[in-house]
Amino acid sequence: MKLSGNLSRREQQIMDLVYERGSITSGELEELLPGGPSNSAVRVILRSLEAKGYLTHSGDPSRFVYAPANPRESVAIGELKRLLRSFFGGSVTATVETLLDQEREHLTQQDIAELRAMIDRAAEEDQ
Repeated sequence: MKLSGNLSRREQQIMDLVYERGSITSGELEELLPGGPSNSAVRVILRSLEAKGYLTHSGDPSRFVYAPANPRESVAIGELKRLLRSFFGGSVTATVETLLDQEREHLTQQDIAELRAMIDRAAEEDQ
């Protein structure tokens, strides 16, 4: 299923909890989410996430149990591709350059060595 729409901050919080737990109810989310949202507010967001293709549910209407519709990694890849298209014109180089510029002070020598190894592997696979 194709995922649609960007995630709001609250939707992302919910998805993080769903992935962390594997499945969750609206009542559990109500207790776990910061700011103490109402059950009806949580259910509205859950329905929205389901409509966007992020969640599925099982159980009876009085107690739906929500679970991820797709593995976290496939959702992350889809979101990353959307980000690349939206902000970097699809350019991996521009994306990596921006990340390196923003995170340079946090990169360790080990991080740099791992990045070089990834680039070397990509170059070898391309030949």
